[in-house]
Amino acid sequence: MSKQVFAGALAGLLLLTTSPVQAFESRVLESVVSLLLDWPSFGAGNAVRLPPGVAPEASAVAIAPGGYLATAYHAIAPAEGVKVRLADGRIRVAEVVGSDAATDIALLKIDEDLPVLSSVEALDVELGESVCAVGNAFGLGLSVTCGVVSALHRTDTGFNDVEDFLQTDAAVNPGMSGGALVDEDGRLVGLLSAIFASGADTNAGVNFAVSSTLLHRVALDLKQEGRVFRGESGLRLGDQSLDEQAMVVGAVVRRLLAGGPGERAGLQEGDLIVEIAGRPIRSARDAVTAFDLHRPGDSLSLTYYRDGAAETVSLTLE
Repeated sequence: MSKQVFAGALAGLLLLTTSPVQAFESRVLESVVSLLLDWPSFGAGNAVRLPPGVAPEASAVAIAPGGYLATAYHAIAPAEGVKVRLADGRIRVAEVVGSDAATDIALLKIDEDLPVLSSVEALDVELGESVCAVGNAFGLGLSVTCGVVSALHRTDTGFNDVEDFLQTDAAVNPGMSGGALVDEDGRLVGLLSAIFASGADTNAGVNFAVSSTLLHRVALDLKQEGRVFRGESGLRLGDQSLDEQAMVVGAVVRRLLAGGPGERAGLQEGDLIVEIAGRPIRSARDAVTAFDLHRPGDSLSLTYYRDGAAETVSLTLE
């Protein structure tokens, strides 16, 4: 299905027709909900004054049976309560199951079993692929904007401590945080999280969604434990200088924890890590994300350079 056909099919939801394509795309909209937030009062008086850059409403997407919804943590963090408006207009009270500020992900639960979108692993998303963003822009209700995947595996935007972003030019505006980024088959590729805004705090065409891979890794811990458990690599990493990037690019081992997983794997200070679990490493932040995609006890293959020679070892996260 082409980008144009996909966008047209979603727009066709507004028409009173019942074609198979429109019925399929309606399920995408049924999986995304609007969040109605109970805000505390910011500032003097009784009027609700929201912090700069905060939308009065937000979005969420069904990611597991039983009424489990994922959203952006920053969108609900200051709120005193959360309600959900379903696609048919009904309102449900949402429980916050858990949240993780490091990845900007929160998990909600409602008493309504919504359709769950199938997901695409981050490594299977292609640059230039057609995608659409579905969310509650400016609190007006759900809307759809379409574009392409502009970049993959962004880890250096500065929004979160742990990032695995897909970048897209599909228009994303305040209120769409926590909404869905879907491919042309209606599969979830990411959770809308952040934008580079213009001076007016509106879409500038540089928008970011947490990859479905990182989303589900975090959401599973939140669902089962109410918090995220992170593995310890025993490595303290840094970036190369520009001169050091002339030949091979990676993350430099600056320090090892005594007796930690990195030291037991045979790594040494000065080693240059270039791949973790099949994921290319270009910076220390890339490595942080690569480790965070796994849980304590997981064994990962790790490729590094030492004295110009490449070696691969197995490292088990504690």
